[in-house]
Amino acid sequence: MNEYLSRLFTMENIGELLALPFVQNALLAAALLGVVAGMLAPLIVARGMAFAVHGTAELAFTGGAAALLLGISVSLGAVAGAVAAGLVFGLLGLRQRERDSVIGVILAFGLGLGVLFLALYEGRASNKFGLLTGSIVSVDSTNLAVLGSVVVVVLAVLAVFYRPLLFASTDPDVAAARGVPTRLLSPLFAVLIALTTAIAVPVVGAILVLAVLVIPGAAAARVTSSPVLATVLAIVFAEVSLLGGTVLSLAPGLPISGYVATIAFLIYLGCRLVGRLRGRVRVG
Repeated sequence: MNEYLSRLFTMENIGELLALPFVQNALLAAALLGVVAGMLAPLIVARGMAFAVHGTAELAFTGGAAALLLGISVSLGAVAGAVAAGLVFGLLGLRQRERDSVIGVILAFGLGLGVLFLALYEGRASNKFGLLTGSIVSVDSTNLAVLGSVVVVVLAVLAVFYRPLLFASTDPDVAAARGVPTRLLSPLFAVLIALTTAIAVPVVGAILVLAVLVIPGAAAARVTSSPVLATVLAIVFAEVSLLGGTVLSLAPGLPISGYVATIAFLIYLGCRLVGRLRGRVRVG
């Protein structure tokens, strides 16, 4: 399969390459993930929840490993594990000073279980590796159906709660004083992160979920203070990283996670440079 893809890519036969069903599935999955990741990334950065994303990714990995062992859909297992993590993080780690310790404890427990489940799994090694680093071949119609359903749910919730979430993320004390239900929004937002993380694991793997759920938001924050513009930029950055990483990974037949992370990191460096240059111009 890898040699076939490489031959297609070097011949620049783009039409034939894009006609491959699993390539189309992967690109569609990347595009859908880019939209929802870009919507959430600025809020994740504003709320200081990068570590929560990492912890949730590890629990999504645990759920996916358990599903692999049981012979059921990895996507459904990842969603179940991530949602469980999100609920625990949201309910037990409401206070900022408690959050990191709660996440650390659950992350270690979940990661240990995930490694155990993979050790007990006797199937193909590529399935194990794909959970950690992602695999475009693993994105089938079932994965797409789960991914599409999750995207619709996350976007629908954001459409209703985006303004109070943004208010609570940028100034939680004032938001609470104004009557915003911050104690309700914390677990709700944690579940949204969990759902998005779960659908990201089959695409980019559990190790580098941060590349699509944190870096686009961090990069956008470097060039604008407008929440609306930051969200638009984060979506663009996430799409460029995911779609670009998917296409670049085809020729060598390697996991897309490294390519996605590299593109996202270069975008972040570029935004830091732009922000620094703009700051110097204003000072001057």
